[in-house]
Amino acid sequence: MAKAPAAKRDRTHYLYIAVIIAVVLGIGVGLLFPDFATELKPLGTGFVNLIKMMISPIIFCTIVLGVGSVRKAAKVGKVGGLALAYFVAMSVVALAIGLIVGNILHPGSGMDITDSEKGAGHDAAEEANKGLVDFALGIIPKTLVSAFTEGEVLQTLLVALLVGFALQAMGRSGEPILRGIGHIQKLVFRVLAMIMWAAPIGAFGAMAAVVGETGTDALKALATIMIGFYVTCALFILIVLGTLLRLVTGVNLFKLLKYLGREFLLILSTSSSESALPRLIAKMEHLGVSRPVVGITVPTGYSFNLDGTMIYLTMSSLFIAEAMDQPLGVGEQISLLLFMMIASKGAAGVSGSGIAVLASGLQSHKPALVDGVGLIIGVDRFMSEARALTNFAGNAVATLLIGTWTKEVDRQRVDDVLAGRLPFDEKTLLDDGASESETVDSDGADGADGVPSQPESSEKKSVTA
Repeated sequence: MAKAPAAKRDRTHYLYIAVIIAVVLGIGVGLLFPDFATELKPLGTGFVNLIKMMISPIIFCTIVLGVGSVRKAAKVGKVGGLALAYFVAMSVVALAIGLIVGNILHPGSGMDITDSEKGAGHDAAEEANKGLVDFALGIIPKTLVSAFTEGEVLQTLLVALLVGFALQAMGRSGEPILRGIGHIQKLVFRVLAMIMWAAPIGAFGAMAAVVGETGTDALKALATIMIGFYVTCALFILIVLGTLLRLVTGVNLFKLLKYLGREFLLILSTSSSESALPRLIAKMEHLGVSRPVVGITVPTGYSFNLDGTMIYLTMSSLFIAEAMDQPLGVGEQISLLLFMMIASKGAAGVSGSGIAVLASGLQSHKPALVDGVGLIIGVDRFMSEARALTNFAGNAVATLLIGTWTKEVDRQRVDDVLAGRLPFDEKTLLDDGASESETVDSDGADGADGVPSQPESSEKKSVTA
């Protein structure tokens, strides 16, 4: 009897070692040759754009497969409503933590501001002049396919939900379409896996450019706000998210963070949480959260669950008020930050959205403080890394929490994956060995019509926490 061919060794760990080396080299080049380093910025921008190119098709395929396979519209509404309620609650918690730390540190005391810095704040405020009506209308794409061409996450989410519900209504006749979309999803994830090999080049260019542009003087001058912000984000992740995750799901936060270690490294090197969005979708499905929960919670969370951004807005506002010698009263702080919490939802996914929302919030509530936004711009790139890491951690935890509350998590699979017994397939980013001859009908029984489904999905095995 012939021996089965030996499985090929996973060599993707070399890729992430190369990313770490690239980050270190980028920092070195940025410090030694700052002018040359700033010219390398297109390398980082190009890599992030390659990743963003894949976000819309991945979100579309994931949501359509999830919603279309379940055929229970009420479940989708329940997941979406629960997710939005959780996102609002966590935004308030993040704002409160930033408010407390900012009032303790008083990070802006003793700062001076130049005329050029004053102008920068007003420019950012003008760019962010976008109301809630414009935001709501912006969710609707011009055509059915323009959501893919314009790269708008919420537009893609809307189109995918409509298509998913339409396939639900088609019943059995829609299953060939679902099978086709399942094959497209595999193709898209294969392309993403190929793009990931460019990560070291992107990481080198991005890190070299930011160090070259910022320089050490700005870092020293703004060390208080930077260190305070990083510490606050770390405390939020470890204490708030860690405690909530343990109480609700019983999962250890450090095991989850270790499982997502490569994604955190990718975000750290590119300063963009969007660069890890497709991999988060794939990994949370592999972890054992059902496809409908992942497909709805992750994309929505990237627009509405911005814990790191909330902390950033709080501490930056207090920093600027102190630096301008115009401290805010408690009432002013609360009203300003509640406004920013709403405004940040409309600016999600926009490059530099943190600065834009900060400037527009100050412009609306206390215009005199807009002059101080320029103080933050110098180190915003470094702060955006902590912002992105916190946002990503918040969305990973949220997906597991929502899955648990809706009984859409296979807890045995979660334990197996986090223990390393079911490793993630870095080559396909999918469980290709999944049951290609299985589907889930309306009452949860396995069908035989070939709709690709998540292995051991919670449609077949839901386990409460």
